[in-house]
Amino acid sequence: MITGSSRGIGRAIAVRLARGGADVIVNYRTREEEARVTAAAVEEAGSRATVVQANMADPADIEVLFAAVRDGPGALDFLVCNAAAGHQGTMLEATVKSWDLAMNVNARSYLLCAQAAFPILKARGGGRIIAITAKIATDRAFPFYGTVAASKAAINTLTAYLAVEFAPHGISVNAISPGLVDTEALAYFRLGSSLFEKARQLTPSGRPTSVQDIAELAAFLCSDRASQINGQVLEVDGGYTKLFL
Repeated sequence: MITGSSRGIGRAIAVRLARGGADVIVNYRTREEEARVTAAAVEEAGSRATVVQANMADPADIEVLFAAVRDGPGALDFLVCNAAAGHQGTMLEATVKSWDLAMNVNARSYLLCAQAAFPILKARGGGRIIAITAKIATDRAFPFYGTVAASKAAINTLTAYLAVEFAPHGISVNAISPGLVDTEALAYFRLGSSLFEKARQLTPSGRPTSVQDIAELAAFLCSDRASQINGQVLEVDGGYTKLFL
């Protein structure tokens, strides 16, 4: 199951896991047509796709999403919490609405999805949970990203606690932290294009991070080779965030 998988990083992870043999539950909130494109790519890769509409800001919708697991395949091996939302602005511009949006979609849904996934994963003898975070914004002040960054910091902390509590049941929990990735979401940033161009020019590896880079790490974390990696926030940015800028 991959939340927010109608496009961008979520779609890339869905297709990569499908190429490895995983059937995929594709989740979307409003972009049904794009979710269908993801599903078609999953099926083209030789796996089955189930498309489920659910708003990660709504606990009742999260229950609907997991009902689709219980009523459909009846099993779950991997949960990727990728869905994200938030308003751009300074902290002085932050409102209760913008705070609640970021916290509910990004952090609370991660907790609720992990709780709902736990008994299903446990019944399978274990599994993997992965969240998408943003250390680029939690370890420093990223422009106009404060409320979203706070929710990402919550994700980082949740990852540590879930990892410790779930590990005895064979379930590892990790987070992936991309650098600046050229996705449609970047267009919503006030300085999105200029920030990406800066990363493109300065990233030590010589290129910006792609959605495929994130998907490859997700696939590795879902493999048996990564069974002892647990409770980590893994950065994928070509070394960009290690620069003193």
